[in-house]
Amino acid sequence: MHVDLTQPIRTGMQTYPDDPAVTVRRHATHKDHGVRVASLECGSHTGTHVDAPAHTEPDGETLEAFPLERFVFDAVRVDCCDLEAREPIPADRIPDTDADLVACWTGWDDHWGTNRYLEHPYLSPAAAETCVERGFDVAVDALNPDPTPTDNAGEDEPEGFQAHHALLGNDLLVLENLTNLEAVGDRFELRAYPLALEGDGAPVRAVGVVNE
Repeated sequence: MHVDLTQPIRTGMQTYPDDPAVTVRRHATHKDHGVRVASLECGSHTGTHVDAPAHTEPDGETLEAFPLERFVFDAVRVDCCDLEAREPIPADRIPDTDADLVACWTGWDDHWGTNRYLEHPYLSPAAAETCVERGFDVAVDALNPDPTPTDNAGEDEPEGFQAHHALLGNDLLVLENLTNLEAVGDRFELRAYPLALEGDGAPVRAVGVVNE
């Protein structure tokens, strides 16, 4: 069974604060041009996407440095749905297993397109370091593995992009804005091939493959 884990790209869709707005507009029509063509304007971290190390690391690799097979993951889903807004995912949630990637299932995709989506749980620095120690790439069904700055941020929250630096600084990948993780099992194959952009990140079509 194949499960679509991707947020569709649409005009005005939610982005990280101050990232480029997304616009999909009609460029050509069957009536006027004999073909239908859309114009797409968006940032490299639009919707469901993958971060390359170059996103936060000045000397980090860009996407084209990774072979295609690097974007197929043996994923383990970690249930974090009990966590509240802006609550850290603790290190003891990170399993000790032979998977390639940890998919943190927070259920926060239910808030997609709302201000509450920015108040998601986040990966604690200790949890990020545990992922590094165990060689895990990380996927989240939220805007960010780090806390996203808002007026609701607590004084004790980690500042900046600590989880990003820990993961991307060790050539691990980060996937953000997944959805539908409730439809896959605790172990599944994640396929998330990025657009062929030579840069810091790109939208992906994320698909979970589950053995029936």
